[in-house]
Amino acid sequence: MSKAPIISVIDDDESVRIAMKSLLSSIGMIVHLFASAEDFLQSAYVSDTACLITDVQMAGMSGIELQRTLIAQDQHMPIIFITAVLEENIWARLLKAEAVCLLGKPFDEQTLLQCLNIALKTNRDEDVMQ
Repeated sequence: MSKAPIISVIDDDESVRIAMKSLLSSIGMIVHLFASAEDFLQSAYVSDTACLITDVQMAGMSGIELQRTLIAQDQHMPIIFITAVLEENIWARLLKAEAVCLLGKPFDEQTLLQCLNIALKTNRDEDVMQ
């Protein structure tokens, strides 16, 4: 039996983190919560994360800066971005950097789960190719 994927959620809004943990845990995921990108980068879970869900705009390092940092550290994982402010130029930049989805807050749970399925499938396919 394979172990459940580890999903790391980064958002500076505690209510968003708690809601995400509740939803993702209910479908059998292992969920780790972080209030900032810096907290995630200092954690022991970076290399074990199967999918990262992060807010775009946070105090300190943004989700986009986090993505650049992870790529520079050769840490490649599917990323789902969430944001309260949907700007077209952000989506274009994220697509170039291989973001899986960009969800505007508030978002539908089913949409998040569809994005997560895409992200985890992408991750599994890459593992098979390596």
